[in-house]
Amino acid sequence: MTSALIRGLRGATTCAADAPKLIAEATQELLRAMMARNGLDHDDVVSVLFTTSPDLTSAFPATGARGVGFGDVPLLCASEINVPGAMPRCVRVLMHVYTTRAREDLRHVYLRGAQTLRDDLPE
Repeated sequence: MTSALIRGLRGATTCAADAPKLIAEATQELLRAMMARNGLDHDDVVSVLFTTSPDLTSAFPATGARGVGFGDVPLLCASEINVPGAMPRCVRVLMHVYTTRAREDLRHVYLRGAQTLRDDLPE
């Protein structure tokens, strides 16, 4: 049996507007997809780092994450640097998880408009 390692799992999504409800919904959809596509259980999650584009300021993605059971997981939010031409209204995630999957077998998840950030990845 292969022992579990800590791996980083990436994801991103976009919001239609800077509104707390929309940020929460997009964050929750993304976290659920990341967990499902990688066969993860809640106890596999070590911590989650969220970043938002500078135009999302009405709510923390971590608030949305707590709404789907991540209240006991260490969560941290930060703002992306303001790069000209960067994806607007974007929530990015770096989730640290215990997994037996090889790094190349992880399924990073990019939803909504953020799919164009990594169009090299399989759905």
